[in-house]
Amino acid sequence: MSATLIVRHTVADYAAWRKVYDEVEPLRMQHGCTAQRVMHAQGNTKDVLATHDFPTVAQAEAFTGDPVLKAAMERGGVTSPPRIDIFENV
Repeated sequence: MSATLIVRHTVADYAAWRKVYDEVEPLRMQHGCTAQRVMHAQGNTKDVLATHDFPTVAQAEAFTGDPVLKAAMERGGVTSPPRIDIFENV
């Protein structure tokens, strides 16, 4: 069963965060990410929501637990604890 990972957090600067997000593409692919989407709240580019599709919940969990991801979030200027949810696609 496939899974969708949903992450929401605030960032210090969207452009700086996006640069790091794009650099992490190989990590997403390594964990099997098949699609992603990035959005920000209307009128607030610092409030970011991203979705990522994975073939399995286990792959989504492995991605969220990867220390490289944590380091990238710090480097990208994430300023709030991320809210991370994983939903199974039915």
